[in-house]
Amino acid sequence: MHYVGLDVHWRTSTVCILDACGKEVKTATIRGPWEKMFSWLDREMTDRYVICYEASCGYGTLYDRLCGRASRVVVAHPGQVRLIFRAKRKSDRVDARKLATLLYLDAVPPVHVPRVGVRSWRRLIETRRRLVAKRTRVKNGLRSLLRGHGLRPPMRGLWTRKGLAWLRSVSLPEASSALERDLLLAELGLFTEQVTRLTAELDGLGRRHPGVALLGTIPGVGPRTAEAVVAYIDDPDRFSRSAQVGAYFGLVPRQDQSAGVNRLGHITKEGPSSVRQLVVEASWQVIRRSATARGRFERLTGGLRERRKIALVAVGHWLLKCMHAMLRTGECWREAVPAAKDAAA
Repeated sequence: MHYVGLDVHWRTSTVCILDACGKEVKTATIRGPWEKMFSWLDREMTDRYVICYEASCGYGTLYDRLCGRASRVVVAHPGQVRLIFRAKRKSDRVDARKLATLLYLDAVPPVHVPRVGVRSWRRLIETRRRLVAKRTRVKNGLRSLLRGHGLRPPMRGLWTRKGLAWLRSVSLPEASSALERDLLLAELGLFTEQVTRLTAELDGLGRRHPGVALLGTIPGVGPRTAEAVVAYIDDPDRFSRSAQVGAYFGLVPRQDQSAGVNRLGHITKEGPSSVRQLVVEASWQVIRRSATARGRFERLTGGLRERRKIALVAVGHWLLKCMHAMLRTGECWREAVPAAKDAAA
């Protein structure tokens, strides 16, 4: 058995090979695309081998290509690898040797590699969120333009059909302002069309996945939150305990513990920020609509207004654990506290 550390880039790849005793056998740099690196591995590696590389752009495709060649492929978490090796000397050859050594010691901090369909699903979710953010910036630009000229829309909904018609026809004092208005409206129409198209595609994917409908039974959780949680959890069984899900999405506090001192700080904010944001936003609606979540929130705040944000994040953490448990067991949402009892209290 050989242990292969791979420091891979688009144009160069560095390979370090260790034997069964951990001794370096060969280190080489292959210049060119990934196909040359694959050909080099097929030619040089005649015995069984396991391979390790850091997660980066395209790591899923590389994983699929290497699985047919190596006995085992391990994708290392880049942030945690840097924590292990904080060396002042860094190069591709050194990094490949470190990855091979970690693989030999069975100390690689791995990442989960989802299937290609799940990876595409995640990309669609992130693309929609970026488009929504761009559309929001355009809307803010239009509002700023109106306020700069002291104009106030006569209707309440500026983004309705009637409001957009007024926005197109409103008279602006400068030709440059009218040009800016027209360009922003064109961007708004483009982004709205793209968001609508992506939303329809995501709704179709969600209807074909039972987990999205299952999480939709939680009062206050919409399809966007449900699909993001399902896509990023992917396989619920990869977490041995539901408590690990909160750490995966970065909703657990930082900890500095030594002897009798245990300091807890802000949340770690590791993992996908989009899911963390969606879950915390959905927590407000769950608190309003669920007696169980409302009771937990009020107990955590203790009647203190300054603890509302802390309690909201804690409810989001608890909600993620509930979602993971539901995906593992297939159970629908059920209230732990009857609504009548909560109202009487």
